[in-house]
Amino acid sequence: MPKMKTNRGAAKRFRTTSSGYKHRKTNRNHILTKKAPKRKRQLRGFDAVAKADVPALRRMLPTKAR
Repeated sequence: MPKMKTNRGAAKRFRTTSSGYKHRKTNRNHILTKKAPKRKRQLRGFDAVAKADVPALRRMLPTKAR
């Protein structure tokens, strides 16, 4: 049986945690001048992945992600 391959796009976007997966928040990449400082501050860091999306991530990331 062939090896299971990791989805490389998913591997770059998601990281595993003890309770599931986390991802970077959206809307913090470009066109930042029109966004309020409070909004940019709240977009820092990582967010948990929704429970409904976890099975799809498990298929895409058969081994640990980062």
